[in-house]
Amino acid sequence: MGEAERGDSAPRIYVTYYCANGHETRQAFAVGADYPQEWDCPRCGLPANTDSKNPPPPPHILPYKTHLAYVKERRTATEATDILSEALEDLRARRAAGEAIY
Repeated sequence: MGEAERGDSAPRIYVTYYCANGHETRQAFAVGADYPQEWDCPRCGLPANTDSKNPPPPPHILPYKTHLAYVKERRTATEATDILSEALEDLRARRAAGEAIY
């Protein structure tokens, strides 16, 4: 096994990427190929670049929002009270009419 059976390897250049956590990653690229300026760190997943003194900052990740949080963004407390009142009136009317409501 080796180069005699598979042919010569393409010439390569090694590019080192640095992330905000101080991880260092070396990637091989073909000589003459364009290599990306940013690369995801395989150890922590943060973006990394070729500048060891100034790695890219971690991305700002928004916390998970519940359905209620999204509803509160769209509705005011007054609107919520009005909607609840309408729904309760409708429910009471249906119960008074003898509809089966579970």
